[in-house]
Amino acid sequence: MDITLDVISDMFLNSKLETKEIEKERGTILQELNMYEDMPMRSVDDVFESLLYGDQKLGREIIGTKETISNVVRKDFVNYIKKFYVATDTVICVAGKFDENKIIKKIEKIFSQMNQADKPDFEKVVEKQKTSQIKIKNKKTDQTHLILGARAYEDGHEDEYVLSLLSIILGGNMSSRIFINVRERQGLAYYVHTGSESYQEAGYLATSAGVEHKNLNKAVETILKEYKKISSKKVTPQELQKAKDFIKGKSVMGLESSDSVASFLIGQEVRKDKILTPEEIFKKIDKVTAEDILRVAKDIFKNEKLNLALIGPHKKSKELEEILKF
Repeated sequence: MDITLDVISDMFLNSKLETKEIEKERGTILQELNMYEDMPMRSVDDVFESLLYGDQKLGREIIGTKETISNVVRKDFVNYIKKFYVATDTVICVAGKFDENKIIKKIEKIFSQMNQADKPDFEKVVEKQKTSQIKIKNKKTDQTHLILGARAYEDGHEDEYVLSLLSIILGGNMSSRIFINVRERQGLAYYVHTGSESYQEAGYLATSAGVEHKNLNKAVETILKEYKKISSKKVTPQELQKAKDFIKGKSVMGLESSDSVASFLIGQEVRKDKILTPEEIFKKIDKVTAEDILRVAKDIFKNEKLNLALIGPHKKSKELEEILKF
């Protein structure tokens, strides 16, 4: 523990940032960017978020662009660390079997000289969508990779657990509506999955799929039908309970190791007003009703919140635009 704490803290507080190492890493990252370009199943996420958020912080790729990667210098890293690596915005989490008092004293001693500057401010995301939107990255691919989703809620929203259950019922597992209808019954997609994403002041629910080029329109139509169905009729008690059991079971399995416990706790400390135990979270999940699912579905599945992003050998068409009208 002592050696690990010493090494990790030294990396965090005293990185040398040698120019020759930056130059080495620059080439590696450029190759990584090229690799992502050859992975449409992954890079379609970036196309979708750039459609939602444009030239705002959430619309830009974390890895940067070839231009920014090629031009960044040591001074940029130093300034970044000065601005963001501050005590008021840093959380250290330890999980496992240890002496709490000793660990806290060691951490206090090591990090006592850390920069005490105020937390940096962030520009707030602006959402101005008025009608459904489509963004196509025209590329020669073996499959068409698409994401069809709707703007939803920010992190910590009162309906965040409703949204999670809604996404599971729609396409969160192999017994979900979209998985059964799109993949099992019609064979339209090799993979299909629905999930939700929540950021500090924005969020969305979306379904991703990989389909044969000729099946694009049919796949979009089928997913939209499921969106319409769940926003017009309440889910059954059995379906809702199955989704609750799934999310709770997955959560418990995800907390079996000490590193996952640390990630769970630190994520809440950084992003939430209060740290909740799994049991407290499960109580909130159990309170969600079929009426809640219907209410949230009606709220997010609207024409002015709907977005489709895809990568494949396609161009915008009136037929696709008509299909997307909710």
